[in-house]
Amino acid sequence: TSGNLDLPGGQSRNRQRGIFASASYNHVFTSARCRVFHLRAGQHHPEGPMPEQVKKRLEEEIKQLEYELTTELPAEIKKAVALGDLSENAEYHMAKQRQVFVNARLGQLKKRMGELAMVNLVNIPHDKVGFGASVTVFDTSKDEEIQYKLVTSEESDVVKGLISTTSPIGRALLGKKVGEVATVITPNGKRELEILKLVTIHDASE
Repeated sequence: TSGNLDLPGGQSRNRQRGIFASASYNHVFTSARCRVFHLRAGQHHPEGPMPEQVKKRLEEEIKQLEYELTTELPAEIKKAVALGDLSENAEYHMAKQRQVFVNARLGQLKKRMGELAMVNLVNIPHDKVGFGASVTVFDTSKDEEIQYKLVTSEESDVVKGLISTTSPIGRALLGKKVGEVATVITPNGKRELEILKLVTIHDASE
């Protein structure tokens, strides 16, 4: 047998075109994803993240995705439609799938922007653990001192001691003063963290 080469009515050409279109459009998707990835990766601020810096990166990603949604994808879809026979047009279907993904991602990013807009430094306490604080704790379960910095979820990196304010440890530390103990419930059991030292976001800016 000769497989697709024997199909009547030029179907083999359509399927071959779909294969080549798939390879071509994969390149388009990969390029778009790479642009967004580079906006996210390797951008930790040496002194820890601030809301405005996070907002700026989100705005850059939104700008890239909006350009893709309003310019690149419509052009690719128009080109794919011109080829005809949409039922076997891989380029068309991949473009439509990407369109759904980009729309969903834009919705997530814009929601997150709204949340960050509500971060008000005036409401962050001067003598308690809050967003942007560097905290030195004594972990009784590990019998060691550990330093954490409370950051946004976009910037969290446990290996570097950057923990999100919405993480179990972050939530337990919020509102604590030096000398108090924060209790963290984890899948491995209970951890008690005694606050030894606190540098708030206000202290760091002085």
